[in-house]
Amino acid sequence: MDWGMQNRMARLIKSDGRCLFMPIDHGYFQGPARKLEKPGETVAPLLPYCDALFVTRGVLRSAIDPNGDTPIILRVSGGTSVTGNKELANEGLITSMEDAIRLNVAAVGISIFVGSDYERQSLLNLAKLVDEGEKYGIPVMAVTAVGRELGKRDARYLALSCRIAAELGARVVKTYYCEGFDRVINGCPVPVVIAGGPKVDAELEVFQFVYDGIQKGAIGVNLGRNIWQNECPVGMIKAIRAIIHENATAIEAQEIYEMERLLCA
Repeated sequence: MDWGMQNRMARLIKSDGRCLFMPIDHGYFQGPARKLEKPGETVAPLLPYCDALFVTRGVLRSAIDPNGDTPIILRVSGGTSVTGNKELANEGLITSMEDAIRLNVAAVGISIFVGSDYERQSLLNLAKLVDEGEKYGIPVMAVTAVGRELGKRDARYLALSCRIAAELGARVVKTYYCEGFDRVINGCPVPVVIAGGPKVDAELEVFQFVYDGIQKGAIGVNLGRNIWQNECPVGMIKAIRAIIHENATAIEAQEIYEMERLLCA
């Protein structure tokens, strides 16, 4: 890798080989999600604990303090919404690499929709983005989204999606945790981070899948709603960070969370 690519990857993935990314890009197709009505206020207390923020250029420019030092992963695919399009997989590239450079980002992120009607389109979007990223030393994170009509997150499908993303040049792949997750990891030659999905009610459930995923080879997480929609988001991110960077167990993470929750009350 060229120096610029190495430097950006080192900013994202810490010296222990692990990372905690936090996405707040949901508004690009959902609008103002709960707790993200004012994204700047929501993320301000959490930024000291996350290794990178996954965000769109509009929210980055309008709501994130440019004096901070949290690395940015810029969401660059979109073009659909939950109400305006029956098929969310019909995405295009919505941000140029030149704008990513102006924003001094550490990486760019794009969704791919393997198995959907727009599989070819989304994979060609990824390939084009990788070409541009390699030209300027900017890594690409591929997000293995699941199309509505697929409705599955099993190891066979996710292993296929992650391997294709790696084959097309993604430097990091974001995917869901699943039963048989080691099959996904073993078939993907680039680092994998775990997606969170919708918020769950039991914090221990989150700590358990994060811990299990790390044990099976994921380098970290890209969790949003299960952090900033929690009643004690700082406690949640501290607990997850302990699993990732301090090798805490799920039970130990729960104890950290419970202690922080007392302070949130």
